[in-house]
This record gives sequence, C-alpha cells and structure tokens, in this order.
Amino acid sequence: MATHASARLLEQLVAENLISADQSEAVLHRVSREGVRVEDALIDAGAIGEYDLLKHLAKVHRTRFVVTSKLARVDLDRTLLELVPRKLAEEHLVFPVLYDPGASTLSVVSPNAGSAELVQLLQTAANVRDVRVFVGRPAAVRAAIQKHYGGDIYAFAHVDTTGREQYMSLLDLYDRQTLRIDQPASSAPTLERPRERVLSERDLAGASMRPAQSPAPTVTVALLESTNVLVSLLENSRGDLRGHSAVVSRWMRKLAERIRVGEGEVMALAMAGLLHDVGKTATYHLTALNVAQFESHRQVAARAFSTPLRLFEAVTLEATTTQAVRHMYERFDGGGFPDALEGKEIPLGARLLAVVDTYADLTQNSRNPYRRQLTPVEACDVLDRQKNAVFDPNLVDLLRHAVTGDDLRAKLLADRPGVLVVDPDAEESAVLELRLLEEGFDVRVARTGDEALAALARGGCAVCVCETEVAGVSGFDLLARARATAQGAQTVWMFLTRDQRREAIARGFELGASDYVLKPSPTAVLVAKVRQLLAQRSSRAPRGVSGSLDELALPDVVQVLWQGRKTGQLRVRSGGDQGEIHFLDGQVVNALWPGLRGEDAFYALLVPTTGDFAFDPTFKPGARVIHGSVEALMLEGARRMDERRGAR
Repeated sequence: MATHASARLLEQLVAENLISADQSEAVLHRVSREGVRVEDALIDAGAIGEYDLLKHLAKVHRTRFVVTSKLARVDLDRTLLELVPRKLAEEHLVFPVLYDPGASTLSVVSPNAGSAELVQLLQTAANVRDVRVFVGRPAAVRAAIQKHYGGDIYAFAHVDTTGREQYMSLLDLYDRQTLRIDQPASSAPTLERPRERVLSERDLAGASMRPAQSPAPTVTVALLESTNVLVSLLENSRGDLRGHSAVVSRWMRKLAERIRVGEGEVMALAMAGLLHDVGKTATYHLTALNVAQFESHRQVAARAFSTPLRLFEAVTLEATTTQAVRHMYERFDGGGFPDALEGKEIPLGARLLAVVDTYADLTQNSRNPYRRQLTPVEACDVLDRQKNAVFDPNLVDLLRHAVTGDDLRAKLLADRPGVLVVDPDAEESAVLELRLLEEGFDVRVARTGDEALAALARGGCAVCVCETEVAGVSGFDLLARARATAQGAQTVWMFLTRDQRREAIARGFELGASDYVLKPSPTAVLVAKVRQLLAQRSSRAPRGVSGSLDELALPDVVQVLWQGRKTGQLRVRSGGDQGEIHFLDGQVVNALWPGLRGEDAFYALLVPTTGDFAFDPTFKPGARVIHGSVEALMLEGARRMDERRGAR
C-alpha cells in the first residue's frame, strides 16, 4: 500500500477511535522506514486486532473479509490455482478461493480489495465474467500463496510468530525429553490438576477476533499445523496407524465445532487429538475401548497415560488439552483411571477423545480387536454397545450424526460420473481435466500405469481416457490388465493419443476400447464423447437421496449439490411447513416456501435447523426465477442469519 494510502487509512482509524494518534504515528514511521504493508504493521504492533481492521476495510470496500485462521484452513483443488498464475498472484497479492463456473465468477482474497485494475487483470487472466475480491491480511495472503503454489507447509507459521516460537519450543522440548520416556512410572513427576491459564495483554495483541469479546486462542493455526507435521513424522513407522493422530485431531475439531464450543477450545481439543499418542510406544494401541476390554492394555495404559504430558510439561499447553489427554481413559461409569471420574465429571475433551480415538482405530487399524478395518457404520455400532459404560452416550450419538452427514454427502454425489485421465503429459491433460470438472465429472488423474491401476481398483471410474504411451506400461497393456480386474472390467475405455498407426487403432478396438481419438482434439468434443459413452454404458435411473437436517445442514446440502452440478428438486420439510429448491446443473433456479417464491423463499429455507430433506434427481426445473450465483445466495443468506442473531 503506498505511503499516502497508508496515511489515509491511519487517519480513518484514528477518526473512528480504533487506534490512537500515537499508534498512528509509530506505524506510519515503520511503514516509511521498512516498506512493510500498513495492515501488517498495525497488527504486528498490537495497535488493532486483525478482526477489527479487516472489518473496517471490508466496510470501506463494500465486501466481506477473511481472517488468517480461516485462510489457513482453506483446502483447494489445484485446478483453481491454474486460473490465477503464480506470478500474478505474487505480484498483486491475490489468492483464489472459489470459482463458480455456472456464473463464470472467481472469488479471491487480497488486501487490494478496492482496486478496479486488479479486477480487470483477473478477468483477463482467468477468462471469467466477474471477480469478487474479499479483504485479507497481506501477510496471510502471502502465506496462502507460499503454501498452495509453493508447497511450503510451514507458510502460516511465518505469519504468526507466536505460533512459530511455540512450535520450535515444543520441538526442542521433545528432543530433550524423549530420553525420559523409559523412566519407570514411579520416577515421573507428579502431575497436578491443570490450572486455567491467565492470558496477558501481549497474548491478545494482534488477535484475529475482537479481544474484548473472544480472546485469540493460544493454540494458533500455525502451531497446530506445525505440530501436525511433527506428529506425522513420528508416526511414519506405525503401519496402519500412520497418520492416525491427524485423523483424530480432525474429528476432534469437527465434533467440537458441531457442539459449538469457543474457537480457542476447538483448537485446544484439536491439539489434544494430535498429542494423545505421542510417546506411547507400546505394542498395543491404547484406545479407551481396548483398555476397557483387555487387562494387558489397561496395565500398559496406566503406566503410559501421562507420557505425552511429561514430554511437553515445559510447554504451556491449554488446560483443555492437558485435561483431555490426562483423562482419556476414564470410563463413563466411573471404572476408569487415573481418578475414577464418572459421567460429566470427566472433562468434555477427554470424553470426546475416548470416542474419536476408538472410532479412528476401528476404521483405520486392521489390528484392532476385530482384526479388520470396520466401516463407519459398523464402528458406530461398536461404540453404541459401550454407551454409558465406557463412552458418553450423547457424544457417541453426535459422532454417528456426523458420520451419517458425511455418508449423505457421498450419496448426494453418488451419481456424479467418475472419469480417470491417464496421461504422462500434465500440460496436455490439464485442459481436459479442467473442462471435465466444470461439466460436473469426478475427475482423477494418473501419470503412470501403477497409479492408473490403483485408481481403478478403488472403484468409481466409469470412463478411462488413456494415452497409448504411459510410463511403465503401454496403454494397450494397461487396458488388458484392467480388464482382468473386477473394477476395470466395468470401465468404458477411450484412447486419446497421437499414435495414428492402423495396427495401433486395430489393437485398441480388439482389446475392447469403445473409442480411439487422435490428438489434438477439441475438449468440447472429448467431453461430448465421454457423455455419449456413459449414456451407452448405463440406462439406470438416477436415485434420490433423503436425510435429516440434523445430520446435514441445508447450506451444506446446497453446497454439495452445487459443486456436484446436480439437476433436480430438493424438498425440505420443517415442522408443518414444506418448501422446495430447484437446481439446474448445480445452479439454484427457483425456490418455494409458504407465501414466498424466488430468492426470499431461498433465504427463508435457510432458517430451519431441524426437519428433513429429500432430493429428486428426476425432476426437471421450469423457468429460471433466481438468477444470482449460488455463492452470492449463500453469502447473502449468511449475512441475513448474522443480522437475525444480532437482533435477538
């Protein structure tokens, strides 16, 4: 931001009493001296929190804003990154976060939200009709670019120096404390009950949320991501349990958010999921279920339960984290250890960790008590049988709801046709891959024969578009080997190659290929051929899906149908009311609710949190009544919901 623009922003902040005149002068001096962005200088100096600053900028530019913690959690498909070249992203500090092909709209995050030049530049580069720019902190946008374009998994640690310092301290401590693991339990330091940590003003400086209302979590996104890397390295030799702690952490976070605990507690519980197994080097996996069922596991766990806390005793972990790890072997009926706590006396995090750790073990570890990886539903059934004895029954039910919600998402996208593109040339296959994604296909890409066979073995590939020359094997041999497998025998095969020899074409058809297309071929033609092959392959009618709004909230249902480019009718029933949302290729074209039609009906449908829904893919919508993009509808719906909550 140029110096005069920096001065103008500082004047506005002083005028609105968001910063003092002295703070303004100090920040402006640093901007002039060091050439840093004024937004970062303000936040680093503690003059204003990130949340307040971005909220102010979003108001000025009449847009929305994205805080660092949310940007750090963004998970993107690489095809989105291809819309904005890395050089452009770095030069203009812009990061893509969403693309709506139906509305030809690209959404990005940038500190330069008010720049008309930036919008025009992105429209040209990405070849889109509309660009929406959300406000973000400059350092956070740089970190997102480094992480997603450059593959720097530590990028966000550089945004939050506190998180980086905590992580380095944690890593150093682990190296120093590892030797103490083999100490007998009697020589281990006695653990006092965790005490609440008092946050200082320094802890609150530069918070991403308003300090007076919601203090910044001590467990930062940067620290959480870095700890995830450390634990993943430690788990590399765990066989089926490689990556187990990351899975547990994700479920802890997901369920904590569902319970609607504070952001700080969510992060602390996610940290407990990462640390709960560190240092427990026993042959057995010490889950709450295993410890309850086998005396040998219980004896080992009684000695090892405090190991993660001993390893990191010099790190100031949140009380929520330490309580969860310490008490994860308590039983709901009071028969656990170390303190024989019962029912709700057991900290919430510990009850949650017991359920999630066991679920992850049952579904991930083939050496669990059942000696095979259970399906999610089977694992939930096992947990059900231990309700009120080992596990909190409410948390078991919560996990089942979450698992069912994921299953509903899969069912809603079940009819999304899968296409496997096998081509060693990434540049040539990228355009086809992007076009197939835009047309609603579930696209997978393989560069070698082994990758292709593995993708086919996983199932879900209705069509394979394959080169004749593939690394490690010819495309013809690949087809022959695929036809010998149960999954590959059902896959329609199309060769896409420059090999125009008659003998090559003849061999392709002899092996069972349905089409043989020569490069270069227009992507529109290729997509049309894929659709034609699918139509010939299957004549079954698409299936409908129904579920509960308790299991999958309506905004999530709408997003799944939009991303899957579904056509059909979504019926929603809540109480005595019933409404409909009509989709055409993923776009919302109409909505009905008692007394309402169009956008007003759509916003009214977002209000109910209980009820059920049913999606009918055979329904053909009529005239389009709603013309806005799904992204715009959801953003406006979220704004109205915020206003509704604020008015209460």
